[in-house]
Amino acid sequence: MKLQVADRMKDFEEGVFQLLNEKKEEVERTGKKVYNLSVGTPDFPTEPHIMEAVINAAKNSANYKYALKMLPELTQAVIRRFKERYHVTLTEKEITDVYGSQEGIAHIGLSLCNPGDVVLVPDPGYPIFSIGPSLAMADVRTYELRPENDYLPDLDSIDEETCQKTKFMIISYPLNPICKIAPDSFYEKLISWAQAHEIIILHDNAYSDIIYDGRIGKSILQYEGAKENCIEFYSLSKSYNYTGARAGFLVGNEYLVQNFKKLRSQIDYGTFLPVQYGAIAALEGPDDGVRERCAEYQRRRDALCGGLRSIGWNIPDSQGTMFAWGKIPQGYSDDVDFVMELLQKSGVLCTPGSSFGKLGKGHVRFALTLPVEEINLAVAAISACGIIKK
Repeated sequence: MKLQVADRMKDFEEGVFQLLNEKKEEVERTGKKVYNLSVGTPDFPTEPHIMEAVINAAKNSANYKYALKMLPELTQAVIRRFKERYHVTLTEKEITDVYGSQEGIAHIGLSLCNPGDVVLVPDPGYPIFSIGPSLAMADVRTYELRPENDYLPDLDSIDEETCQKTKFMIISYPLNPICKIAPDSFYEKLISWAQAHEIIILHDNAYSDIIYDGRIGKSILQYEGAKENCIEFYSLSKSYNYTGARAGFLVGNEYLVQNFKKLRSQIDYGTFLPVQYGAIAALEGPDDGVRERCAEYQRRRDALCGGLRSIGWNIPDSQGTMFAWGKIPQGYSDDVDFVMELLQKSGVLCTPGSSFGKLGKGHVRFALTLPVEEINLAVAAISACGIIKK
């Protein structure tokens, strides 16, 4: 018997992080120390007041029923957060919860697209940006992010025919993997351009609390007219080390939010109530921990980027996110081969840039997920292995 599966599965390769983890385990079995800077999982503990809220809620048997919708207290906590943090006024109907931004991005195309509708996604960009719309049978097209344009999309270069066919466009700043931010002028131009072409803008706002050198992370909804055609995913994963809980929100244009909420009502029964109570504690609690972790990430960035530059590998300072991004050293042409050689020789594991699109080729991404002391040792290991030629 020959079993048939969906043709779309041909487009999905084995996840790069699974492959890297297998290589990591191979090296570890030889007894070599591995510095894992590949996966962006925060290494900080979740704050006690958040865990306590989850624990207390989990002790109540009533909280094991279907949630069906957001707790009113959680909705109000999101409203307060956006008002205080971003100076954005949201209504209850402009908010819905998701199982983290990744799940939301995976499914939102189903609520927005008809088969063949064009969706614009960044290159380089996070893989789910393309995978999500493809599940909705959209025509996924990339826009280029190049250093000569400050890693911003060149809106004027997108031809009119493409604009007319485009249903929505995904942006994200600060962007994983390239670790760049966008100026106010870009958001203002983007919103106006998109409205002129009747394009929905989806902003993935995962890292606005992890941003460096005195910069201030933004929500796209802060800009005039944004609610006419913009929606935004906001996640608690990275800001509050709440990754496994999968707590996130879609906010913005009421019609689009409610449209997505209707779709999700057909495929799930709401976020587990103890997770919601933990999210309330996170959003209503003090932000001291958020600021302290951002400062620690910046110290790690300085140790990694500055340390690598000091040994002859020009990795620019990340402007935001919990990552750093740069070209592979001179003398190498294939980023996957380089990553494997770097792991074998130094024990340092990072992610090949080609995992994030065609323009990612020849680059690598580092996750800032080790303490400064460990990062210093990782830099020393790279220097000692001789892979960098000064």
